[in-house]
Amino acid sequence: MADFLPEPHFSHAQSPRIGVLLINLGTPKAPTSSALRPYLREFLSDRRVIEIPRLLWSVILNGFILTTRPAKSAKKYTSIWLPQGSPLAVHTQRQTEQLAQRFSATLPNVVVDYAMRYGQPAVETVIQRMRAAGVTQFLCVPLYPQYAASSSATALDAVFRTLMQLRSMPDVRTLRHFHDDAGYIAALAAKVQAHWAAQGRGDKLVMSFHGLPRRSLDLGDPYYCECHKTGRLLAEALGLTEDQYVVCFQSRFGRAAWLQPYTSEVLAALGRAGASIDVLCPGFVADCLETLEEIALEGKETFHLAGGQRFAYIPCLNDDAAWVDALADLCQRHLAGWETAATAPAELAARAERAKQRGAAQ
Repeated sequence: MADFLPEPHFSHAQSPRIGVLLINLGTPKAPTSSALRPYLREFLSDRRVIEIPRLLWSVILNGFILTTRPAKSAKKYTSIWLPQGSPLAVHTQRQTEQLAQRFSATLPNVVVDYAMRYGQPAVETVIQRMRAAGVTQFLCVPLYPQYAASSSATALDAVFRTLMQLRSMPDVRTLRHFHDDAGYIAALAAKVQAHWAAQGRGDKLVMSFHGLPRRSLDLGDPYYCECHKTGRLLAEALGLTEDQYVVCFQSRFGRAAWLQPYTSEVLAALGRAGASIDVLCPGFVADCLETLEEIALEGKETFHLAGGQRFAYIPCLNDDAAWVDALADLCQRHLAGWETAATAPAELAARAERAKQRGAAQ
């Protein structure tokens, strides 16, 4: 077996290209037990995701979780599956296509593609495909607004593992997080305001973020703090007072303490209080199982069973124009200094001619 991956064909006549690689979590190929089992095995075998001694976790994962959870998860995926496929895959592909369109007019030599950390299309496969298209400089963008070792870091791990297999290493930049980016906050605010205009406004805005074990915060993961900053900035953009919104955390797993307050407990308490609520998941830029099934379905049921009346789920940013514009701006700022390589030869010639004319005029 070769030590390195094969290099793509090189031609001196080929213009260098810049690649923007979007990376999301991943999804099974189908809402079935047989498709869930390999997906869950890959996901739950990640040392960034499960920080438990390997031998102990191997017994738990293979002896218990992979024998029962695939069937349960398949039922949940079935409840939210779209005719085009997994919601996460559908929305991520649309974001990629829309972003590529934004760049086509101003930076025509930029190639935009997406990969999934778990499942397909795999990070290695997409990087090789982009290199074959002439990409020599990569901006890698994990689609997680708030940084966490178990999300952003493991996405970049997959990138770096691929780079370690290359003979000719490309230039690489990474985008760590964008939890406080003005464009991202503005897009969230516009989403909420559009929802309020169409469906009315509840008493409280519930901002539910994906949970992490409390231990992650104690060990120095900045995720918890970044979620709260996102929540505060969004509340300020919407003109909310502290009693008009709440930040909470969903998706608990196991018996260990996780980041609190727990979304399920917040929803139950608000239901008992008879509140009217709107629920948003700012930590996800695309709707997926955790938003559509866990919040929009299970969360709604929890709220109503506790006595609540009005529960309104606000969809994720998905391919909203405001979000794609914000993402394009975010990427362009991180591409600073690489524009020349991404500019078409005709445009470079035009710039040179304009500079020559300015020099002659002086």
